[in-house]
Amino acid sequence: MFTVMWIVKTKSILIFSVKLIVKQIYNIGDHPMKYIVIVGDGMADYPLEELNGKSPLQVANKPNMDYIALKGRNGTLRTIPDKMQPGSDIANLSVLGYDPLKYYTGRGPIEAVSLGINLRKDETAFRCNLVTLENKRMKDYSAGHISNGEAKKLIETINIKLGSSSIKFYNGVSYRHILVIVNKGTEKTKCTPPHDITDQLIDPFLPSGEGSEILLELVRKSQEILKNHPINIKRIQEGKRPANSIWPWGQGKKPNLQSFQEKFGVRGAIISAVDLIKGIGILIGLKIIQVPGATGYYETNYTGKAEYALKSLKNGDFIYIHVEAPDEASHAGDIENKIKAIENIDEKVVGKILNKISDLSNDYKIAILPDHPTPIKIKTHTNDPVPVAIYSNKEEGDKVSRFDELSAKQGSLGPLEGEQFMNLLIKN
Repeated sequence: MFTVMWIVKTKSILIFSVKLIVKQIYNIGDHPMKYIVIVGDGMADYPLEELNGKSPLQVANKPNMDYIALKGRNGTLRTIPDKMQPGSDIANLSVLGYDPLKYYTGRGPIEAVSLGINLRKDETAFRCNLVTLENKRMKDYSAGHISNGEAKKLIETINIKLGSSSIKFYNGVSYRHILVIVNKGTEKTKCTPPHDITDQLIDPFLPSGEGSEILLELVRKSQEILKNHPINIKRIQEGKRPANSIWPWGQGKKPNLQSFQEKFGVRGAIISAVDLIKGIGILIGLKIIQVPGATGYYETNYTGKAEYALKSLKNGDFIYIHVEAPDEASHAGDIENKIKAIENIDEKVVGKILNKISDLSNDYKIAILPDHPTPIKIKTHTNDPVPVAIYSNKEEGDKVSRFDELSAKQGSLGPLEGEQFMNLLIKN
């Protein structure tokens, strides 16, 4: 009898030891909890006269976001540190738990990583927009959201005519592309995001300071090349805005970031149609999930993002879902499409996840927030705190009944700063 018990006990110890070794080899943690973060880019706004003094979040029909607010805990989150520009790059680094003051080097290198560009130490990467200029004004920072196919041909032409051993243009998505320059002082050039100067004269915002000469020359020559390009001639004939200039900005060197799994102890993935967000995901070791029909614009595949997110949680612990549409509507000053984008996120992303998440896990947390405000009035980003709601099916909420800028201030989370959000979500 003693021998049998000894064998059973020894076998149990052996099985436990094998499981422990497997966990160590594959870095599998004991994390039954599932974490879902849903970011509606630029959802937060200011009160608008057109909406009787309310914001788009306040008037939108969003029962699922409101449910998360009602059942969860609410607060505000400051995603942009003082003296930093309120860009999506800085804001999403903050939301993901990385202090931009420590890790941020520029937007260009993050997007370059997402395109598979292996930057050398002597190279500076710029975000390079295809834009529409009209009477020396920034008419459209996106060239009418030019198609991928048209943009590819334009950037290829630009690279053939302006590229060299020290200058290279890389094709991205729609109007979003990359310019890489071997060190010529351009890292310190002062550049302005084109979406910050819609309808304004461009002269005060052209590249200036150290290294600006080369950028100014590239901008000037690009206008000569693009003016009579067959793609633009056809776009004008079709009543579309031509991509008649490049606009470099957001430059920097390749950053070095600690992996998300090392920092928070969970494995995860990221879903976005935007190269910038994909680049951050790659840099911190999150799996990049490609969703068919995800465009980064109004007609993006909302439902597909939710479906792929749920599928990823079968093997992972964490999913970060980024939806660009509200931000695009804000930059265009389009109230109707901003409200519609918020409602689409609510119904097709938040609602679908709420309905299905309990099939995957008995323990989960769902967070909803914008990365930064993009007020319709000014058509660009601000550094105001954003509303945040965190719902856990194992915790009591604070009874805030709606998800919006004002309601969030009454929540129990209070005002949060930057990386506090992710620490609170995962580490409590």
